[in-house]
Amino acid sequence: MLIDKHHRVHDYLRISLTDSCNFRCSYCMPDENTPCLPQSHLMSEEEIITIAKVFVELGVRKIRLTGGEPMVRKGFASILGKLAKLPVEITMTSNGVLVDTYLENLKEAGMRTINISLDTLNPQTFFSLTKRNQFDKVWKNINLLIENGFRVKINVVAMQGMVEKELLDFVRITKNMPLHVRFIEFMPFDGNAWDSKQVITSKQMLDRVIEEFDIVKLKDEPHATAKKFKVIGHEGTFAFITTMTEHFCGSCNRMRLTADGKMKNCLFGNEEKDLLGELRNGKDIKKLIIESIQEKHAVMGGQFAKGYENIDAGTLKNRSMIKIGG
Repeated sequence: MLIDKHHRVHDYLRISLTDSCNFRCSYCMPDENTPCLPQSHLMSEEEIITIAKVFVELGVRKIRLTGGEPMVRKGFASILGKLAKLPVEITMTSNGVLVDTYLENLKEAGMRTINISLDTLNPQTFFSLTKRNQFDKVWKNINLLIENGFRVKINVVAMQGMVEKELLDFVRITKNMPLHVRFIEFMPFDGNAWDSKQVITSKQMLDRVIEEFDIVKLKDEPHATAKKFKVIGHEGTFAFITTMTEHFCGSCNRMRLTADGKMKNCLFGNEEKDLLGELRNGKDIKKLIIESIQEKHAVMGGQFAKGYENIDAGTLKNRSMIKIGG
């Protein structure tokens, strides 16, 4: 088992398959022309499987595939199929545009839960955010997943000036659809021009929802990042991921593996361990993994200890979101 010095067990690994994406969302990819890593710097298919097996040997029981957009990765279906043979739960975060292409592969891999990133229900706003005219395709694929028995979570980045306009619309779609909408407080990453004044807090959003709907609080799972609610009579649910205003570091069980094979023990941490480099040099990577977990900070990667209002984004030491993995 991977246990850090704060007595937290780590059994959940997020693997970024690529730093490429077919969308260009500003909060994730700050520059339209952000260069992707050369192929030689990325983990190969076999290297992904080899590293994943080591994590499983160390107690990982859940793997989430991320990117960029994981399904644009060359050999995605093969990688997914091989990971699915490991004794873990496999899930994924995606923008949803290629779901129809790989639907059968997702089903064969036993995947049953998928997170779809969707920040707006307005096609024009969607194009403005992503620089791609793909809203109808994404929405069609969300429905396709539901029709095929998948549990679909919708990830909405709560950006000032936009979420206020669509907050209630997102809650309304849970009435007749078994969707689980999660509003994520806007987080700072390299190059995304974050400012604390841009954060719409979960409390502000919840207060607005309560003005319109009768809701109940649902029980949150162990290690949950989302605080769940349900409108009485609605089929789906909604939730808030309170990363900035009410961190959930005390029960964190997550680790990240970037597309270039670096291990991050925290989304906000600057420290990385080069697992891929060690693997290519014929070294045993278990030691590095254990070291990384032992070095994990108690809260927010050691960078945001004074609260989000006091964060100076200019001093932040981290990658952009697309280089970390969603």
